[in-house]
Amino acid sequence: MSAKTNTTPIFTWRIIVVTALLAGLFGMLVLRLIQLQVGASQYGADFLQRQGDLRAVRSAEIPAYRGLITDRRGAPLAVSTPVVTLWANPQELRDSGREIELAELMNLPASEFESRLDRYRKKQFMYLARHQTPQTARTVLAADIPGVYGQREYKRFYPAGEVVSQLVGTTDIDGAGATGVELVFDSQLQGQPGKKRFIKDLHGEAIRDIGVVSEAADGESIQLSIDLRLQHVQHRELLRAMKETGASAASAVTLDAVTGEILAMTNLPSFNPNRRGQLDLAAMRNRVVTDVFEPGSTVKPLTLVAALESGEFDIETLIDTSPGRITVGNKVLPDPRNYGEITVSRVIEKSSQVGVTKIAQAIGHEHIIDVFQRFGLGQLTGAEFPGERAGRLPDHDFWSAIDRVTPAFGYGLLVTPLQLAHAYAVFANEGRMVPLTLLAQTSQDNDHSASGGGRQIISPVVAEKVVTVLHRVTGPEGTAQRATVSGFDVGGKTGTVHKVGREGYLDDRYVALFAGVAPVESPRYVTVVVIDEPEGDVYGGGAAAAPVYSRITQEVLRIQNVVPNSAAPVSSSRMLAASREGDSRA
Repeated sequence: MSAKTNTTPIFTWRIIVVTALLAGLFGMLVLRLIQLQVGASQYGADFLQRQGDLRAVRSAEIPAYRGLITDRRGAPLAVSTPVVTLWANPQELRDSGREIELAELMNLPASEFESRLDRYRKKQFMYLARHQTPQTARTVLAADIPGVYGQREYKRFYPAGEVVSQLVGTTDIDGAGATGVELVFDSQLQGQPGKKRFIKDLHGEAIRDIGVVSEAADGESIQLSIDLRLQHVQHRELLRAMKETGASAASAVTLDAVTGEILAMTNLPSFNPNRRGQLDLAAMRNRVVTDVFEPGSTVKPLTLVAALESGEFDIETLIDTSPGRITVGNKVLPDPRNYGEITVSRVIEKSSQVGVTKIAQAIGHEHIIDVFQRFGLGQLTGAEFPGERAGRLPDHDFWSAIDRVTPAFGYGLLVTPLQLAHAYAVFANEGRMVPLTLLAQTSQDNDHSASGGGRQIISPVVAEKVVTVLHRVTGPEGTAQRATVSGFDVGGKTGTVHKVGREGYLDDRYVALFAGVAPVESPRYVTVVVIDEPEGDVYGGGAAAAPVYSRITQEVLRIQNVVPNSAAPVSSSRMLAASREGDSRA
């Protein structure tokens, strides 16, 4: 009995000690937990929160809406529409075993999809399909396949399609400007993406949004100087011209000479920017600013400027063009016929090579080249359009006899259609050259331009005399009778140049040109038409390009609400005479 009595206190004492130790350990654990939860140590609450966030909290980009591009009246030319990009976590998708089901939903060959999935087996991200319509994406996401997700983005849509495609341009797959206006004004259009935070689960799926870190800033809208109505007119008339002449390409540009605004700029062939899988790089070229050509007789009005400024000639000064040809060096420059003794004005009206050559010989090539430079030939126009070329002016170390005269009638130099239009705008703006712009001008800008904005290139008197001669070119005795516009007086100049091949000028391939101003009594609107490689008998500037100018300008003046000075239509007999006698080679 005594033995049992002696062991009891010892056993009790041991229990108390063990219990105390366990309670102490538990207390220490509790204290440590409290310290970790609310303490300020390096491994405290903040640390644990950060570590937890790193494993569960993620950031996502909020896409910014790309700014609108509109014409001068607000008609949309480029808009952004919401789309869904489908992507997947290949590892999660593999684990689900539903790859075949996904391939069927997306109408993809199972073997091809399996092969692609295998290439990304070690990745946690792969695109399934970019820029899907919400309806299409909803069908895939509704299947609730693990590892398949959707992300909202924006896709660019062009309501006017091919009518303004080269001008407006395109964006790349990520929405950045790639060509045209989209590229020029990309920084303004792009906007600034926002950012939001969310909590994901163990499977990587978003289960709760925490909040927006920064709001997305939408891009600015750009209002162009382009009038979509005129774009449609130019597109229609160029299509008609290509069909009638068998031309391989055609371009047209219309300017407001007073404000410098580009009102329309069209090229054919064109492309539909909404069908990215069918893009033709050649059709994407904006020929108005990228293609250069010898301007031919369309620069003779600039030669006339040099003649008038020299003081040796006036528009009524007589020049003897007999016997209808002139020899320069070893070259013979002929006229269609012997015009005899004619005025300087008549030289331009008939596009006499002999007359222009004699003017060039009298005033010297230096003065002519100086005028070309002042008019912006051989220089960028300042419109800041991607791919614009500066052209070229002749700059010989040694000037032969023929080199000294060929620039006067448009050979030996290269210009773009936009350069040529910009030069003619000087005639329509009382001798002032206004910088070109693709942006619609405010009323304040227009008031500034109308009050004498721009640089004075030539005197108003010289500009007026040149417009007078250009008007005569479209008259009964001129070479551009088919350029006339019913109810309005217009002026302009035709041009027909041989294209250049590997062995020199080609006898059967031409570029037909017309550059004109309207209306003559108060000139303001300049249009240049280029028909590339017209076929058959209708290949000259007077036959192929002038009628296109007439139809385009008719609509330009109507849309701009210019009051006609006559309701009398152009007679059919006059048009027939023009087609027979017109400037087929000038």
